[in-house]
Amino acid sequence: MSLPFARALSIFGHPMLVLPVAVLLIVLARGDARTAVASGMAFATFAALVMGYSWWQVRRGRWSHVDASATHERRALNRFLLVALTAGAWLVAWRGGQPLLALGLALSAAMILTAMLTARWCKLSLHLAFIVFAACLLRELGTAWMFVALSFAAAVAWSRLALERHTRRDLVAGAVTGAAAGLAFWPLASRWTG
Repeated sequence: MSLPFARALSIFGHPMLVLPVAVLLIVLARGDARTAVASGMAFATFAALVMGYSWWQVRRGRWSHVDASATHERRALNRFLLVALTAGAWLVAWRGGQPLLALGLALSAAMILTAMLTARWCKLSLHLAFIVFAACLLRELGTAWMFVALSFAAAVAWSRLALERHTRRDLVAGAVTGAAAGLAFWPLASRWTG
């Protein structure tokens, strides 16, 4: 397969796309249009915040590209994401009304923290972590949805190897991290929401 196809898969498998799409599919399947709109606006705001931060780093000459591929760029982006996701989880929980969104943000922060803590040994694939997390969430809609998402995860894993962004170890670490967050979500959600 070609590199342009690998790039397209990598773009469509970006964490800023896969997790919001999974959440919106679940919320819409529940028939909750109000929560879908609120979640969509929250994700769009978060994406704009992250892209603004990345653009600002490039503009200041600290990063070469908004992709944040260099080690020092990735480290700075992960710190920013950890703070933003933790603050977002706290803010959503404090406001009340959307405990599942707060939990999802908190688990997303935990995945970023895991990437930071394992950076000495691997460059944990956040693409794969977030896709596997999203696949576990989509199990709520049925196992077919989950298996489609996991098939997409396998394709994105191939793309990350083809683009030489990650090694197999990075991809396994990402998949395990995403699976741990995803498997924890529904049990924690049922405890949290009663």
